[in-house]
Amino acid sequence: MPVLTRLIPSPVVVDIRPGALNDLAGVLADQRICSSTGKLAIAISGGSGAVLRDRLMPSLPGAEWFEVGGGTLDDAIKLADAMKKGRYDAVVGLGGGKIIDCAKFAAARVGLPLVAVATNLSHDGLCSPVATLDNDAGRGSYGVPNPIAVVIDLDVIREAPVRFVRSGIGDALSNISAIRDWELAARERGEDIDGLAAAMARQAGEAVLRHPGGVGDDGFLQVLAEGLVLTGIAMSVSGDSRPASGACHEINHAFDLLFPKRAASHGEQCGLGAAFAMHLRGAHEESAFMASVLRRHGLPVLPEEIGFTVDEFVQVVEFAPQTRPGRYTILEHLDLSTDQIRDAYADYAKTIGS
Repeated sequence: MPVLTRLIPSPVVVDIRPGALNDLAGVLADQRICSSTGKLAIAISGGSGAVLRDRLMPSLPGAEWFEVGGGTLDDAIKLADAMKKGRYDAVVGLGGGKIIDCAKFAAARVGLPLVAVATNLSHDGLCSPVATLDNDAGRGSYGVPNPIAVVIDLDVIREAPVRFVRSGIGDALSNISAIRDWELAARERGEDIDGLAAAMARQAGEAVLRHPGGVGDDGFLQVLAEGLVLTGIAMSVSGDSRPASGACHEINHAFDLLFPKRAASHGEQCGLGAAFAMHLRGAHEESAFMASVLRRHGLPVLPEEIGFTVDEFVQVVEFAPQTRPGRYTILEHLDLSTDQIRDAYADYAKTIGS
C-alpha cells in the first residue's frame, strides 16, 4: 500500500518559553543539530546580541562570534565569506529579523544548518524559507533552507522594545487576509491552494486575533511566537510565500518602495493593509473587528497614524500590484481607479471609525 502522507519541512526543535535561552547550549548539543565538537559560528548584532554574547559565552566555549553590521545582501555575503575561513558544525543567528535573515543566507551559502534564536517577534521570517535582504535595487527575497531549530525566550522578548511585538502582531493578523486572497485566486484563476499550508497560516492568524491578552502577557506572547513560527512552516509547506502574503504585503512593499525613508515597520504596514483589504472584499464586519484588535494592541489602522496623508495612501494602493507581478489579490481583482480607491478608503475610515 502506498504511503499517502508527505514530509513537512520543519525545525527538529522549537523551544518557546520563558528562560529558553538558559538551555541553548543543550539544544545546540543535540546530535540532530550539531556534532559533539560544539564548534559554532554565531551571528549577532551590535545591540542585543552583544549583550547576550557576554551572558552565553561561558556555556558555549567552542563558539566563534561574528558581529553583523546590518540587514543587507552585502552584510550576508561578508558573513558567509568570514565563516568560510573556519570549520563549524552549525550557524546560530542570535538577534532580530535582520540578523536572522543574514544568518539564514550565510548558512545556506556555506552549506551549514541554521539555529534561529530570536530576540524579538517583529515578523514571521524567523522560521521561513526566505531571507529578506536590502540590495542595490531596494529589497530582495532569497530562498534558503528552514532553520533546523528555533529558540524564543519570552523573558528576552519582553525586554525588547514593545514596537517589535506590535509589528509581529500586524504580520500575524495579515495571514487572514492573505488566505482570502489565495482563495480568490483559486476561484478566479484556478490557482492551486495547499490546504495544509492555508490551514496553518489561517489558524496562526486567528489565534492572535482572538486572544484576549496583551503584549505584556506570557500567554499572549506564547501564542504570537507560535503563530509566527507556524506561518514560516506554512510557507515551507507550500513552497511559496502565498500563505502569508497577499494584498496586505503588496501594500507594505509599496510603502517601502515609494517612501523608503518614511516607511513604518513591516507589521504596522501589513496590519493596516490587511484591514483595508478585508474591507475591499466586502468583509466589513471582519475588517472592523481586525481594526479594533490592531488598535487594542497599539497598531495603526489609518495611514495618518503612521505619518501618511490619504492621497499618499491612495498612491500606495494604486502602485501595490506592481510590487508582486503575477500575484492575484483583491487589488488585481477589483483593479480600482484612483477615484475608486479614494472612495473605498473613505468608506473604510467611516466603517472602522476615526
